[in-house]
Amino acid sequence: MRPLQQSNATALRVLVTGAAGRLGAAIVEAFHDAQVTAHARSSLDITDAAAVSDAVRAARPDVIVNCAAFNDVDGAESAPLAALAVNAFAPRNLARAAREAGATFVHYGTDFVFDGKTTQPWDETAQPSPQSTYSASKLLGEWFALDAPRAYVLRVESLFGAVSNWSGRAGTMDSIVAGLESGREVRVFTDRVVSPSYVPDIAAATRHLVLTGAPPGLYHCVNAGQATWYEVAQAAAELLRVAPRLIPVSVNDVQLKARRPQFCALNPQKLAAAGFAMPSWQDAMRRWLEGRAIPTA
Repeated sequence: MRPLQQSNATALRVLVTGAAGRLGAAIVEAFHDAQVTAHARSSLDITDAAAVSDAVRAARPDVIVNCAAFNDVDGAESAPLAALAVNAFAPRNLARAAREAGATFVHYGTDFVFDGKTTQPWDETAQPSPQSTYSASKLLGEWFALDAPRAYVLRVESLFGAVSNWSGRAGTMDSIVAGLESGREVRVFTDRVVSPSYVPDIAAATRHLVLTGAPPGLYHCVNAGQATWYEVAQAAAELLRVAPRLIPVSVNDVQLKARRPQFCALNPQKLAAAGFAMPSWQDAMRRWLEGRAIPTA
């Protein structure tokens, strides 16, 4: 299986699963100049191996990009089989189909595969230690995905931003900004450290890896830098030019079914070495807010 190494995507056939989600919609847009076959859950059940094989044979893709995931972290504790079906065994179905089609396979992982017990951003050599059903299912999915002959697994986290016509479920950043704009009190963690990640930047990085024939493997694909959610909210308030009403919260103050890692920041230097340096999360936030036509400082 040869790297694509094309300067543009005009002749490229790309199959996208999870295309109705925040990331999936951005991937479809990033490959606007390619021949894209976009599947949402309603048109393709990726947990059905036969259906996946049929869809891949019909599309004859050069690249398969899987953006589908079971993202209900607490819900996975009550529905472990459903989480495993979507996060682990579905990537296995897609990886096998990619092998049969001779296609490059792209899959997305998560920072939750780590236990959060560190003070420095995690790199790709760090040993995973999943602490929940969700995180374990996602780690299994990484392993299955990397079994494809040419696979990229991109770990992402704390996603924000979306294509202009997307209207799905709000994420943490959306909720923070909505609270700031309305003048409500906003509860934010002071002891969870993250690398907020702008979806258009993730999509651009994905396109870069695919088109340049970068070495396959595991990459951390997040915006550069780290911050607590409290610091993220402060930065958003400054850009919005509002007086924030922030309520500091500790992880230990919140009762959740699934354990969350406290230090989640990832190191994207391997991605930079492959030719795509992710902008800082502050720069990404500014671009996102400007794109929403909100006046910024």
